[in-house]
Amino acid sequence: MAEEPVGEVERSDLLEPTQLGFMCGLEVHQQLATGKLHSRQDGTLYDITVETLPDHWPKYARKLRASRGEGGAIDIAARFEAKRNRSFVYAQSPNAGLIELDEQPPMGLDDDAVGISLTVSALLQANPVSLIQTMRKTVVDGSNTSGFQRTSLIATDGVLQTEEGEVGVDVLCLEEDSARKLDTIDVPGGQQVLYNLDRLGLPLIEIATAPDVQTPEHARSTAVALGRVLRQTRRVRRGLGSIRQDLNVSIAAGDRVEIKGCQDLNWIPRIIRLEMARQLHFYRLANDLRSSMNLPPLPSDRRLDDATVETEVTKAVATSLPFNTVVLSEVFSGTESGMVKDALGEGAVMLALPLPGLLGHLGAKALDSEGAQLPRLGRELAGAAKLAGVKGVFHADELPAYGITEQEVEGVRKTLKLENDDAFVLCCAPHWQAELALEAVLMRARVAWHRIPQEVRNVVVKKGAPEDGTTSPMRPLPGRSRMYPETDVPPLQLTESRWQTIQNNLPMSDGVRAERLSSVDISADQASQLLARELDDIFWEHRDNVPAKGWATLLLTHDQEDPNLLKTTLQLREEGLLSREHLEPVIEVFSGQSPSRTELEEHCQSHGLAPADVSGLAEIIDGIIAERIDFVKERGMGAMGPLMGVVMQAAGGADGKEVSALLRVAIQSVME
Repeated sequence: MAEEPVGEVERSDLLEPTQLGFMCGLEVHQQLATGKLHSRQDGTLYDITVETLPDHWPKYARKLRASRGEGGAIDIAARFEAKRNRSFVYAQSPNAGLIELDEQPPMGLDDDAVGISLTVSALLQANPVSLIQTMRKTVVDGSNTSGFQRTSLIATDGVLQTEEGEVGVDVLCLEEDSARKLDTIDVPGGQQVLYNLDRLGLPLIEIATAPDVQTPEHARSTAVALGRVLRQTRRVRRGLGSIRQDLNVSIAAGDRVEIKGCQDLNWIPRIIRLEMARQLHFYRLANDLRSSMNLPPLPSDRRLDDATVETEVTKAVATSLPFNTVVLSEVFSGTESGMVKDALGEGAVMLALPLPGLLGHLGAKALDSEGAQLPRLGRELAGAAKLAGVKGVFHADELPAYGITEQEVEGVRKTLKLENDDAFVLCCAPHWQAELALEAVLMRARVAWHRIPQEVRNVVVKKGAPEDGTTSPMRPLPGRSRMYPETDVPPLQLTESRWQTIQNNLPMSDGVRAERLSSVDISADQASQLLARELDDIFWEHRDNVPAKGWATLLLTHDQEDPNLLKTTLQLREEGLLSREHLEPVIEVFSGQSPSRTELEEHCQSHGLAPADVSGLAEIIDGIIAERIDFVKERGMGAMGPLMGVVMQAAGGADGKEVSALLRVAIQSVME
């Protein structure tokens, strides 16, 4: 018999992973710095929102329908999505063509993307496949115009080195990124989702680790290590959204869930610990509910589940909780609840679902020791309802609230003829949508007598950051039915010679790069920043014939500019053809261009940007000090600042550094 799980749900920080049978693996998705995977369109991303979407971008409307996979079954996630009755509009960005619109067959895999993925495979000591076969993976949320994502297995059985030890790499795949969602609006009978096609088709490397992650903290260091390996190629995109980490988490008393939206690596341990607490809570709730119906308890380890027992429990719960909705709009005809009154005024109905035996088990909002919402069934029911597009539901354990009065609650209970231990859920929405939402609520409520459902969950975000580390349901965890071969893309043979070439030309490690920079005269901080911002190759390639420190400073200040522009302006300064003060303005004038040296020289000459003739600079300084001798004697070296401006104006075009040096000597001579 497995050991009962120990720990307080309110203290997720104290839960012991080993005792709870913790298992965790990561899936990392990294965008590559290439063109699109199957269309040869460029990989430009446009900073567009629904408010700034250009009117001249064409738009296309689509409706997706669930179809059977290769095995003849409809994927569970696709079946659920079909009930949501959503349509999709796609805005065609300048880098989206007929392939992105699914109006033309895809081209073969982009060779650069294949090469980068093979390089990462070699860095992870993974074994490449001999034949790269592209597959279709059903996608049901409309983010792919075709209704599927193309993905290709590249390598298996790799090893990632982390601070806590080795983590296995099960698979490395090359796949397409999805379109970007801009907006969702309600329409009669369903919803309409607007997508931007600029990101659709960008190549992604997907790396899935084995469940070798030992602790929530180890998950974070694993994500850091994977990111370091990917950046080692110098061929991956940087910036927000370019890399995404998904967490596969379970405890023995729970089941596997996939958590998306873990953008900030520092949040990973917190998110995982809260998921452990959530699974522990619902395991204990399931056994409480089973006890109330005299049903056999759940074992503390899912591997000990008895299929026959679970089937019997499912039947008993389905009998106890039938799908029986009732329209209760009349009960709320005089309500003072603003949200209910407004919705009813717009044609919505108040639909109720009785939940026999669940009063007191849905829970009310409460916080754990660190300020995160504690898990409760009512929140899971609300999350299930929101997948139907409603903003939320009301349930018995939290009412009266939200302007709903005690009298209205009693009216609901009386109309539904509820017993003392019966709960209910209310949904105020168009009838079709309220019906769909409450059906989802009922399905989730029935699961409360079992382990948590296998599902995809998303980190709850507020103002662009995790609200508290908790998650909400997105969709059922997809099954095997979602995969089938891509018949439009021929398999790609991986030759031994290509793999050997990849292995013989692996990118430098961070240690080697740091050692290379240590051989030149730059500061430790400059070296660190060049490595962190992946500018060391550019620095090294253009380092000849310019001062190392000045070149590093210029490159770090203008890392988005053409390196040849930066280097040439620096050379002109060193050769006395461009003053120090005018270097930045010249870069600004030619920003975004690639001028020749001749063009830059002519610009400097025609605008008189060379340093002034400083042969008489000492005399100018002596004259200015003589005119202000009392001020200089009174202020001493404190006169440097005020006099610098006077001298610079008098000796227009002089180099500020040289003026400062001569002025300092002149003031010191007066003070002696």
